[in-house]
Amino acid sequence: MQHGDLVHVAGTPISFAAEIDRVPANIDHFWITLGTGTGEPIRIALSTHSRQNAAGGFDSRMRVGIVPSTWQTLPPIGLVKSSCLDYQVLEAASPVTYAEYERPALELLLTQKTSNAILVEAWGELYVRAHLGIHQIHSMRASCSVPRDLHGRDGAIRFYFPSGKAELLLFKYCGQP
Repeated sequence: MQHGDLVHVAGTPISFAAEIDRVPANIDHFWITLGTGTGEPIRIALSTHSRQNAAGGFDSRMRVGIVPSTWQTLPPIGLVKSSCLDYQVLEAASPVTYAEYERPALELLLTQKTSNAILVEAWGELYVRAHLGIHQIHSMRASCSVPRDLHGRDGAIRFYFPSGKAELLLFKYCGQP
């Protein structure tokens, strides 16, 4: 696998943190680090605020839809290539209600979900920097500030809880269908 590939990862949460910057307007990520049993941990980078929308005078909040489910068997841990997800297909199967989140509220939601999860899985785009990670964990359709309209390249994250419940979180920016 290489930088830019669409991937699926599943692993146990090792750590998580909201981005810190001395300039609050620069803060726009929440990171979850997963262990996959293969050595190097993988970092999931979730957007918590749209700096591009803010710069363009649009709503910078993230819209989050939560799709609840149950599980009996956890997915296998690891990192594999994926065709990703398509929000249109998910929304056609089960209506999803999206709520707008200010960055601090979304950080709190993600902290709670990660703290309680026994396994996390995510779909997105692989990146390689000083660490291995996955980003673009959101809808890739055109938004208020990004005209590029990609179908079938959406990313998402699912949290598995000890109760046998799971929650798939879908992320959208202002103007995304």
